[in-house]
Amino acid sequence: MALPQFDAIVIGAGVAGLAAAGELARAGRATLLLEARDRIGGRVWTRSEPALGVPVELGAEFIHGRAQLTRDWLARAAVGVTDAAERHLTLQHGVLREGERLFAQVQRVLRHSHALDLRDVSFDTLLDRHLRAELTPEARRFARMMAQGFDAADTRRASARALRAEWSGDTLGDAPTSRPDGGYGSLLEALRRELPPERVQLRLQCAVSAVRWSAQGVEVRARHLGAVLHARARHALLALPVESLRGGSGAPRFAPTLQAKRAPLRAVRSGPVVKLLLRFATPFWETLQQGRFRDAGFFHATGARLPTFWSPAPAHAPLLVAWAGGPRARQLLTLSPPRLAHAALASLERMFGRRPPGVEACYFHDWQRDPWSRGAYSYVTVGGEAARGQLAEPLAQSLFFAGEATDVDGEAGTVTGALQSGVRAARQLLESPRLRPHGRRP
Repeated sequence: MALPQFDAIVIGAGVAGLAAAGELARAGRATLLLEARDRIGGRVWTRSEPALGVPVELGAEFIHGRAQLTRDWLARAAVGVTDAAERHLTLQHGVLREGERLFAQVQRVLRHSHALDLRDVSFDTLLDRHLRAELTPEARRFARMMAQGFDAADTRRASARALRAEWSGDTLGDAPTSRPDGGYGSLLEALRRELPPERVQLRLQCAVSAVRWSAQGVEVRARHLGAVLHARARHALLALPVESLRGGSGAPRFAPTLQAKRAPLRAVRSGPVVKLLLRFATPFWETLQQGRFRDAGFFHATGARLPTFWSPAPAHAPLLVAWAGGPRARQLLTLSPPRLAHAALASLERMFGRRPPGVEACYFHDWQRDPWSRGAYSYVTVGGEAARGQLAEPLAQSLFFAGEATDVDGEAGTVTGALQSGVRAARQLLESPRLRPHGRRP
């Protein structure tokens, strides 16, 4: 099947692709939006479960820090935002205690350290060689757990400079961690409403297999519901995870290859996470020890197989999220979902001193094995501070790049980073000399 020529083809209808297509539509551009999955959203996936009272977020869940663009979109859609309970409890000597402000200590030491002035090193090297005298063993363990859990990073390879820059920014600043009311699905609907059908054709279950590109334009080959689809455009905007750009099974083939992206793709890696949601008959933790944990948001046990859990507080619902990232997650992902659930329950038993009662359901999606993501979100390896910007640079004014991994404004790895990158890539495309005569960006 051959389609008429478009101004632009956007590949990937995750948050970045939706934002980019909306920006192009507002500028009056004829846009084809292709998505391999049978849904929009990419690594955002909200499920609604009857009578649970809170959404089941299989992917992104939180709004980290100020995240102004995300909050602006939700406000436009009349969607409220609720701050998550920030009370952290950490297992110390077999007892859950109020978490000391270890992260604040780590941030302060990172900001004032000169260990990275001359060269970048891995985060492990920074902690164990350069900051050994300034951080206690407990603080170093917490920092490593934070980098692996929050950033999905392998701390043996992760850039200490990149982590210092991120941890000193707005994402992990004093602004609260929040959730969209009803889940991130409301943001997806708001983005989709910005795609008028007379300007944007959306094709789901349309996996792109090949992209031919040159300074003259782009040709795309895909399979849509069993049929071969051919499309042409002046430009293509790739809103894809880094693993899809790297190639491999299920990824588009580029002709010519993306030679200029090889170095940044070596430096920007996709980290694994395990996110397992356990539904109970009741929120049992709220009644333990005379209600001591009723308003707790997060539970940590650095030595547990799944070291972090969080509740839906301030909402009261019988759901706990088990979380692990980085190398620990990679090991856990060799287990089947039932064995993962067993490991999560064992970690909870270690935290609370009793076996959690009344497990009703378990929700899980393996983003590592998902052929359209093959990972959770990105981090930067040693020496790669400039890699995100290099990944975002257009090629021959024909290929443009979006996605959280290409965000250079301090929000990489987040929904806000995806939003920002989609808007930025679309505006780069609109400023292309081959588009400008046909109109201007509003």
